[in-house]
Amino acid sequence: MVSGPLPAAGEGSAPDSKDRLRLWIRLLRASRIIEAELRERLKAEFDTTLPRFDVMAALYRTPEGMMMSDLSRYLLVSNGNVTGIVDRLVSEGHALRAQRDGDRRTSIVRLTNKGRTLFQAMAAAHEGWVDEVLGDVSKADARRLTSMLKAFRSNWEERA
Repeated sequence: MVSGPLPAAGEGSAPDSKDRLRLWIRLLRASRIIEAELRERLKAEFDTTLPRFDVMAALYRTPEGMMMSDLSRYLLVSNGNVTGIVDRLVSEGHALRAQRDGDRRTSIVRLTNKGRTLFQAMAAAHEGWVDEVLGDVSKADARRLTSMLKAFRSNWEERA
């Protein structure tokens, strides 16, 4: 990934590309640190994983359910990854899987009431953890950074 230290900002006249590279590295490091903390806390408090939390979050936002292929696409993972998680959620009574209009090749998954209740507890804890980890970021800075990243995403998506 990063093969060696880069000169600090302001050393010499680094091109804009170096500043952008430093930004990317800082975003990546911050993301990894936060993600590792969330993984640990989800495991310790709910005996669950971040991918499972993500699947439940997607299903929670779509109470009518999602087709498995849409769920995979939404989460940017393979159908195989989602299938294993959904199988466990179904076996534990947290999700239901039904065939779509009698088509055995497509299935729709949704959370059960039990799954929705569990996810609500996990989501509340998750929000608190993120707030704790990012507690030193002011509300104004959080809004400004969010806006900047949203604009970046919009510009980047136009290229695709």
